[in-house]
Amino acid sequence: MRLFPIIILFFFAISLHGQHSVARQWNDKVLFAISKDLARPTVHARNLFHTSVAMYDAWAVYSANAETYLLGKTAHGFNCPYHTVPTPANVKAAQEEAMSFAVYRLMHKRFALSPGWPLILAEIDSLMMSLGYDINNESTNYKRGPAEMGNYIARQIIAYGLQDGSNESGKYVNQYYNPVNPPMQIELPGDENIIDINRWQPLQFTKFIDQSGNQFNNFISPFLSPEWGNVAPFALKEEDAEIKHRAGQVYKVYHDPGPPAILDLNQVGGVSEEFKWNFAMVAIWGSLLDPGDGVMVDISPASVGNNSVYPTNLAGLHDFYDEFEGGDRSTGHPLNPRTGQAYTPQIVPRGDYTRVLAEFWADGPSSVTPPGHWFDILNYVSDQPDLLKKIRGTGPLCSDLEWDVKAYFTLGGAMHDAAITAWGIKGWYDSARPVSAIRGMAELGQSSDPNLPHYHPGGLPLIPGFIEIIQAGDPLQGVTSQYIGEVKLKTWRGPNYIGDPKTTVAGVGWIRAKNWWPYQRPTFVTPPFAGYISGHSTYSRAAAEVLTALTGDEYFPGGLGEFQCKKNEYLVFEDGPSTNIVLQWATYRDASDQCSLSRIYGGIHPPMDDIPGRLIGIKIGQRAVDFAEQYFIKTTPDVPVSAFNIFPNPTSSAVQIEVDYEGNMSVNVFYLDGRLAISTNLILVEGRAVLDLSDLRTGMYVVVGLDEDGHLIFREKLGRL
Repeated sequence: MRLFPIIILFFFAISLHGQHSVARQWNDKVLFAISKDLARPTVHARNLFHTSVAMYDAWAVYSANAETYLLGKTAHGFNCPYHTVPTPANVKAAQEEAMSFAVYRLMHKRFALSPGWPLILAEIDSLMMSLGYDINNESTNYKRGPAEMGNYIARQIIAYGLQDGSNESGKYVNQYYNPVNPPMQIELPGDENIIDINRWQPLQFTKFIDQSGNQFNNFISPFLSPEWGNVAPFALKEEDAEIKHRAGQVYKVYHDPGPPAILDLNQVGGVSEEFKWNFAMVAIWGSLLDPGDGVMVDISPASVGNNSVYPTNLAGLHDFYDEFEGGDRSTGHPLNPRTGQAYTPQIVPRGDYTRVLAEFWADGPSSVTPPGHWFDILNYVSDQPDLLKKIRGTGPLCSDLEWDVKAYFTLGGAMHDAAITAWGIKGWYDSARPVSAIRGMAELGQSSDPNLPHYHPGGLPLIPGFIEIIQAGDPLQGVTSQYIGEVKLKTWRGPNYIGDPKTTVAGVGWIRAKNWWPYQRPTFVTPPFAGYISGHSTYSRAAAEVLTALTGDEYFPGGLGEFQCKKNEYLVFEDGPSTNIVLQWATYRDASDQCSLSRIYGGIHPPMDDIPGRLIGIKIGQRAVDFAEQYFIKTTPDVPVSAFNIFPNPTSSAVQIEVDYEGNMSVNVFYLDGRLAISTNLILVEGRAVLDLSDLRTGMYVVVGLDEDGHLIFREKLGRL
């Protein structure tokens, strides 16, 4: 089942079908398709980006004031030929038709192998027919009209995607990464076969159900996208990347945060204690998932949110999080700045709030994955009557179509860059998830007192009231007292304590540490990729920065964003919440911060995975907006097209280019029918470079020079003798 608040939005979208822009209608179809596909956040961040590019270019090509992104440009070595077409009589109709065909064709390619393809096909066919378009028109001769333009744009994006480093042609499978640890049999206690507790470990399931509800039997989870750092980005800069090597293979890492804390198995002290503290806190926060513990908290913006400073090292994490009560040190907001009134307190059981957070931000079964979740939030924001649809909150008012197209393009680029960055880091550092770290340390014992049983320098730290040793007479000692001396945890008790998920809860209590489970479904447990850094934190903070910049306002419209979670209906794998919960945020950054905390409550990430993701997300989001914005206004080249010289012309083998421009320049040579003959990069030295034409046959050509952002520097006809 889909998240309850998102279900509300979905049906709301149906009721307003005719009122939403065509771009919004197609984005809804993309999100629907993602929910019916395998749960692959990297792949779907790319799908959201590419479908957003398709819509943007189909809109921009008919706009008098916008630059296209791929059409007629060169991106990451891929050239997309295009000759200008006349402005259509009805620009809006042409834009809508072109973007519909572009997304329709692209979805045909990207989702044809999805488990839910029959449902996806029915949805997109239905939308095309409701819009009055002929799905049998597959021509890519874009000079004929908008439908053909859309088909052509889709074909070019598909071709671009086959060379962008994602291994789409190989169904995105890993090309060289291999885990160092054998799988953990998750249904059994402990993790006795783990080789390196600092490295990622696959999980083995009798029955596995991914976050989109797809079931696999006798399944071992492979690492999803450990080589994704090699994928061509949107706005990431090459100077932000480091090329790293392991086992002779390349891992490209953007915004390298440095390694996470590492557990030392030979001695206590140093950074090893940070490793223990981080994962011990995950188990401790599991003790906050009991709705019946009597603890009541205010979850309104009056008490939650408004962080302004984040730690920048491991030691700073201790002061940022409340280790035993949960949450962070945020102070809340004294007033809603849009209404001038105080936020109304919302007092609820802490255990309901923490469980709802874990479920809401995990995105549950039928997931649209984290990048899709933020597109849902963007659509929610766009539907609010208080939103002024002006880019950065200034300038002319955008139509719904223009706003949606520009917002999707920007957010899609940011989500794509977040995936490349986070998964590049995940693949390189290959760090453990809490389920492996906690169970693995439990196998070793305790590391606090050499005079107590089961001492090991790499064991769990003892924390009275939360992490202790099983003593004689303890209910956990076992029928033959075989568990005396083992480590126990006071935490969420796990799926074995849930009878009927519709009526029972596991609750909190003492369990053997070897039996620890994250607060997740027993058929899922943990996402199939390394923990460091948190993808949720990176995606969410990047998205929050995009929404803040695009709207020109850090606050949700009206100063409040809300999603309702109904009593005894919302939670999936145990009963709850015990009361109605309304998730509320004053700002987009508050929502992002809450998402980050949810992954600790859910047992998915320790704090050291979280904060680097937030800090990197800030950079990604802000850069994506700046980069996208340059396409929103049609520009003339910095250098007039007359300020260049190509000689000799005609030529027999090579020409010298002189141009008043410094830096790298891409040069494309086209046949007169528009086909690309040569594409190369030149480095200008004192405004001069030599272009080798020796491989060309006799004839006439067009030579085009572009700057690093794809803007025209010169265009000239050339004869080859």
